[in-house]
Amino acid sequence: MKKLPNLNPLRFILVSIVIIYHIPQLCQNQGLPYYFNSPIFNRGVEAVYMFFVLSGFLIIRLIYKSKINNTFSIKKFYMRRILRILPLYYLIVIFGFVFYHKILPFLNIPFANEYDLKTGILMNLFFIPNIFFHYKPGGILEVLWSIGIEEQFYLMIAPLFYFIKKDNIFITLLIVTLVYFTLFHLNSLWFLKKYSFVYFFMLSGGIIAILEEKKKLEFIKKSKFVPPIVLTLVVVFFITDFLQFKNLIMRNLFITILFSLFVYSISHTSSIIEIKSKFINYLGKISYGIYMYHVIALNIVVFSFQSIQQKYNFNSIITIILIHILTFVLTIIFAHFSYKYFELPFLKLKEKYNY
Repeated sequence: MKKLPNLNPLRFILVSIVIIYHIPQLCQNQGLPYYFNSPIFNRGVEAVYMFFVLSGFLIIRLIYKSKINNTFSIKKFYMRRILRILPLYYLIVIFGFVFYHKILPFLNIPFANEYDLKTGILMNLFFIPNIFFHYKPGGILEVLWSIGIEEQFYLMIAPLFYFIKKDNIFITLLIVTLVYFTLFHLNSLWFLKKYSFVYFFMLSGGIIAILEEKKKLEFIKKSKFVPPIVLTLVVVFFITDFLQFKNLIMRNLFITILFSLFVYSISHTSSIIEIKSKFINYLGKISYGIYMYHVIALNIVVFSFQSIQQKYNFNSIITIILIHILTFVLTIIFAHFSYKYFELPFLKLKEKYNY
């Protein structure tokens, strides 16, 4: 299988946007100085959406190529997903419930758990944390909503590809994407929006992947203008409010197309400069851990600053800067040791299930 360019820098950039989206939220809740007036501090959800597009692009590409080569195995597919995602997912689930039900009460830090514990555990155990999110269980557990969406998608997409003929994969995927995008925006199916069942982002990434495999996007590869324009639009989208649509359908349609073209552009064209920093690439490599641990690190930093502020009256700007720096540093430390001593054994086992 042809190897794609390194996408780890993109992963780290996206997870960094998620982190700076969450920092001011907790600081505000805990009475600490915060800043989120710049648009980039309000694009955390959109960064997750691009993660979804990237995930769909990579996963559907993998499935499609194995179907073409008659090597697709549902067992291997699920084993690879299980070994990559579930160990850390369940570790954070366990820690989250312990944190909010045991640790915070022990520290005399008030937090209202407005849900039945058994219900909460079952929702996370069976991959619907996006529904559990609306019980406001606390940030450590709330960020798991996106992992639930991905798991739900994997559970559906593998059987779909398994049972349809390889010659019909693209047209089937296109029809499913268009139909689902339409259904998602119907008022009668309000729960799809409420619980963020945004599968069309993953599906759109898959469409782009298959079009590339079919050599239908060569005009973009050959263009000197399309990839830079797409990159510019993405940057403008994240750092300004110029490309924001009030209409939900138009907004989702725009970012679905834009993010899909962007993922394709950085994967298959030479018009965009590749980031070769070993450090940045490593941070992208451990980005799953960075995403999963960042709220834990943020809680430690914020609660520590609450105690420090009682003794030392730091300037607001200094406090904001220190909280951001320390949250990133502590998150990266957690993710590094988790990857090296907890995730890596599962990843090595995962390689036994290559196609």
